[in-house]
Amino acid sequence: MMNYPQVKVLKNHKVYVQFYIKKKRYRLFNGSQLNIDLSPNSYPIKNRVEVGYLLAEKIFKKIIVGEKPQEKKGSISYKSDLEILELALQKKLSEPHSYHYKKALKYTFNKLRSDLKTTSISKTSIENLLNAYSSNTTYNTLRRNLNILFNKALELGLENNPVKQIKRRRNKAKLHKPITNLKEILRELRLFNNNLHLCALLTYGCLLRPHREILNLRWCDFNFELTQISLPGNKNKSGRNRVVPVPNYIREILIKGELNHNIFSNNEKPFNRDYFKTLWARFKKVSTVIEDSPNSVFIQALRSDRNL
Repeated sequence: MMNYPQVKVLKNHKVYVQFYIKKKRYRLFNGSQLNIDLSPNSYPIKNRVEVGYLLAEKIFKKIIVGEKPQEKKGSISYKSDLEILELALQKKLSEPHSYHYKKALKYTFNKLRSDLKTTSISKTSIENLLNAYSSNTTYNTLRRNLNILFNKALELGLENNPVKQIKRRRNKAKLHKPITNLKEILRELRLFNNNLHLCALLTYGCLLRPHREILNLRWCDFNFELTQISLPGNKNKSGRNRVVPVPNYIREILIKGELNHNIFSNNEKPFNRDYFKTLWARFKKVSTVIEDSPNSVFIQALRSDRNL
């Protein structure tokens, strides 16, 4: 059994024909899989729906006499909501985003897939997933990641984005407090670990991001006099070339090494991406001067993965 084909329109004005055969959904953007020489999206936007209805009629005539669409590998016409969402994830992973951004998207998709009872995704199934979290921050973060995936899936043929129907939870605003005892903290950092101390100075004095820009610095990123750091677009968050001056109080503690060596590991390979996070966590446990304020701008920079 099959229902009469329906004509659908995506946000990008592309038209497709949707129908079910034995509860299996088909989405055809043209008639090639049934040997029908008709493609609504080759027409001007204003005529596409009309041509879509003509395609639906021709498809119906083919199906009722026993013909079925010829399944093509990778065709979006035969994919379930979950399969389209997985394809959207792969598209996002192939784009030039940070490691932690991609990791968050993969976690979100895997969480959704493990919670679903069917391959069809509805507003209710999204709400059930989100409502399992009592923290407003976690709720909103997961909702944001789902929205990213569904928006990409819309471009690939998904019919709607159920996340749009679900509101964000309101978070109370947090006040970012300045550090008032910076000299004491830096002095204690130097006694604790030279690398963490240098990272803190570069964060404070050069406004570089610790977990990517600073962690991966090599001596060839400095000029000969060590007065300037030059980073190409693939080494910083903005994607643009960036040149920053190096203050005197940082230059005086730098000991230049091999040009292709990392300034912290002293070899070609940098430390792992959580190197400074781990050091900072250990430092906090033994520090006598640190004010453990989670809203301190400097402390946030050292502990946050979102700076990647």
